[in-house]
Amino acid sequence: MHSPTLLTLAAILTALITSVLYAVWFFNKTIPGLRLWMLSFLFGSVFSVSLLVRDQIPEVLAVVISQGAISMAAYFCLLASRMYMGRRPLSHIYAVVGIGALISLAVYFTAVQPHPGMRFLLAGLGSGIYFLLTGHTLAQGGMRRVPARYLFAMVAGLHGTFLLLRPVLFKLAVPATASGQVDVSLVAQLSQFVVLEAIVAVVLLGFGALILANEFITSELRHLAEVDPLTSVFNRRAFLTLLDKAISSAERTQTVVPVLVMDLDHFKRVNDTWGHRAGDDVLRHFVVLANRCLRNEDVLGRLGGEEFAIFLPNAGGGGAIAVAERLRALVEAQPLVTDQRPIHLTVSVGVTLCADGDTADAALQRADEAMYLAKERGRNRVEMLVKPAAPEVPVAMTAA
Repeated sequence: MHSPTLLTLAAILTALITSVLYAVWFFNKTIPGLRLWMLSFLFGSVFSVSLLVRDQIPEVLAVVISQGAISMAAYFCLLASRMYMGRRPLSHIYAVVGIGALISLAVYFTAVQPHPGMRFLLAGLGSGIYFLLTGHTLAQGGMRRVPARYLFAMVAGLHGTFLLLRPVLFKLAVPATASGQVDVSLVAQLSQFVVLEAIVAVVLLGFGALILANEFITSELRHLAEVDPLTSVFNRRAFLTLLDKAISSAERTQTVVPVLVMDLDHFKRVNDTWGHRAGDDVLRHFVVLANRCLRNEDVLGRLGGEEFAIFLPNAGGGGAIAVAERLRALVEAQPLVTDQRPIHLTVSVGVTLCADGDTADAALQRADEAMYLAKERGRNRVEMLVKPAAPEVPVAMTAA
């Protein structure tokens, strides 16, 4: 009893969204889950068309196509969401068994023991569960950080809930008369409402998939702008931006921010002897060692070449010296193992404290000077420079 006009609109919308998602995926094949979302809407298009032509094909075939298509659409939506979130793939055997069971039951209640109510219940059972699981999968990461995920999760969750509760809606809204008959006109109105809900869900889920694709692209661009591609730590610009924020926060709490600048000793000799590929391996090896010495809140960045910097929020001068010495000793004790022979490394470290009125550039410059002082004094050592105290301004005294 669905309106042909609404079904035609649903078929056109799902086909259009499928085409748009395919075009976006064709030019951005690195976006996780986008191809699966496109397949999900493709199955949605098949479902809409199957409802339009169900009077022209055998009833059992129409039931098989519609039940299979809507279940596959929801399942691919779940797979796409899991891929987007970096979750491990599901075993398809459970989906095959589950969807096969739903189709078999739908055929049974069509050809063996006709029961439209049970077919209607089965039509929303599998897809409703899959959409609820999709919402649960995407609702992670923090509403403020990734609002698009929560928007998609909300739409998928509400649509899944509606699919599961549709039989209850019809049962409550269309009571049987004394003769056991139901109000056909009311059933038709509710059927149109069901199609309208599906159209709204399709549009919102389609926009949600596109918004998530945009979120991924934006995140990748931000990553390229902020992260050093070789070592996967912050680049100089991003490091200075974060250091500025840390200094502002420290000024409000009347604390200091230790800053370390490190330079690998004789790095040019590594490149000249072993080649630039070995030099790249050395830089990555150093980052691995540095991360072993740091807390989660500490920030590591690459300033350029073989020069790195670290700032340590909520740490004092003694803690900064201890971290620097631990890192220096670790680099010296753990050479990079290669196929030929180990590459032994040492590092010179300069330490300073960001005090009141310091800027990120000034603190970094002072730590850099401390690092060069370590180089001058023999390398493989830690030196510390502090901000010189401001000179006292003489007060002129006048006689009364």
